[in-house]
Amino acid sequence: MTTVGEALISLLETHGVDTVFGIPGVHTVELYRGLAGSRIRHVTPRHEQGAGFMADGYARASGKPGVAFVITGPGLTNTITAMGQARADSVPMLVISGVNATATLGRGLGYLHELPDQRGMMAKVAAFSERVTDPAQLPEVLNRAFDLFRSARPGPVHIEIPLDVMGLPAEGLKASPSGARPRTADPATLQKAAGLLADAKHPLMIVGGGARHAEAPLRQLAERLDAPIVQTANARGLMHGHVLTVPASPSLKAVRALIADSDVVLAAGTEFGPTDYDMYGDGGFVMPTRLVRIDIDAGQLQRHPATVAIEADCGNALEALAAAIDRPRAPAGGAERAAAARLAAFAEIGPAMQAQVAAVATIRTSLPGAIIVGDSTQPVYAANLYYDHDRPAGWFNAATGFGALGYGPPAAIGAALAVPDAPVVCLTGDGGFQFTLPEIAAALDADAPVIFVVWNNRGYREIETSMRDVGVEPVGVSPAPPDFCKLADAYGIGSQKLEGPAELAQALGKARATKKPFLIEISVE
Repeated sequence: MTTVGEALISLLETHGVDTVFGIPGVHTVELYRGLAGSRIRHVTPRHEQGAGFMADGYARASGKPGVAFVITGPGLTNTITAMGQARADSVPMLVISGVNATATLGRGLGYLHELPDQRGMMAKVAAFSERVTDPAQLPEVLNRAFDLFRSARPGPVHIEIPLDVMGLPAEGLKASPSGARPRTADPATLQKAAGLLADAKHPLMIVGGGARHAEAPLRQLAERLDAPIVQTANARGLMHGHVLTVPASPSLKAVRALIADSDVVLAAGTEFGPTDYDMYGDGGFVMPTRLVRIDIDAGQLQRHPATVAIEADCGNALEALAAAIDRPRAPAGGAERAAAARLAAFAEIGPAMQAQVAAVATIRTSLPGAIIVGDSTQPVYAANLYYDHDRPAGWFNAATGFGALGYGPPAAIGAALAVPDAPVVCLTGDGGFQFTLPEIAAALDADAPVIFVVWNNRGYREIETSMRDVGVEPVGVSPAPPDFCKLADAYGIGSQKLEGPAELAQALGKARATKKPFLIEISVE
């Protein structure tokens, strides 16, 4: 007899899932029945939040949905933070949980892990939350989830299976993927946008995370328009070193000036969120008056109306626009405008942040093509303001959007398993690292050779600075860090302690050569 749990594993395989992250418990035992004999790899974090963050990092690095298995109640509530981060950054994540037996739900009888309304709680965070009460529902619910991941703005999806349903017979259940694809752009709308861009004297492009897998059409269109390309944090790595690239935040005055001086702006895959466009809360960002927007989500297009709004996948729409503008325009001084903006933006961040960006650049030059997964720490904040990475989708972090501390270590493990041939570096601070520090053991278990670079300034230094800036006496911002190298040794992981970043390149080379997890602690004033 094939049970619901066994059918679930088979259906996930059909949808292309090769890795799941989770901690088994008495409420998910039946979901694991078919796992050992499947082609799916199971990775065990040390906390369910880690499972969610690993799924997130796996998804961002691979472009495929990340999948987590968690138990009812506390296992699922521990995962909510990771789901919130995935929701904020449009990351495809599938969270499958148990729930108490159907007849007990909502009755407050005091069962283990009981919540008043688990699905109702998850529906507030997930793109959708569904309960499987009949085995026949399972293929349809999974199809719906994977259709969303393929054809709409992705995000976290939650599916719960009651204890009394997991072991039911489920013979003959088959996945029937619909082949759903993103909506294609309306031809008339495309032509209108192409005409507006072709007539512009000083065009500009702004790209966000929605365009991070669309480098080829992005480059083609930018070169035909001779338009500088401003990148938000989640777009970094696109068109590395290109003369039109402006890898700087629209929160900077220099970038805002570039935008203001442009007569037509094309924005692709960006929601115009304040953590990218108004990081300092000064209200200084002004929406362009002649704006073409591309977004897969109609709701996003409605939040910031545009002169021309194109509801479509960024890659498809950019390719169509490049085809509509089928020859290079007369030069519009794009390279000169981009160069001036880069110079002014880098000067604007000041010497302290420039030094932190230099440390990030050391990682890039020491490990070409690396995936750098960041947490909320000083060099990540600085690089989100200005930094040019060398790999599309190779720079991402939780310092924007939802801003969950502790994201970096588990997300880096997920990325390393998704792209095993790439160097993967977790760049985290001593404060954030302690949120999810035990996950370094999961890296060892999973043979994920993540290099954990810990920027140790002995506290929550950015928060302390914010307090002092507004005249608040700092309180609670100096949690004592442990000796990270001793902890690494306790886990059986190699490590090296540096006094400042001067010898970081050498340490990175040593770490990479081990082909195992490695920790580098950088002590900074």
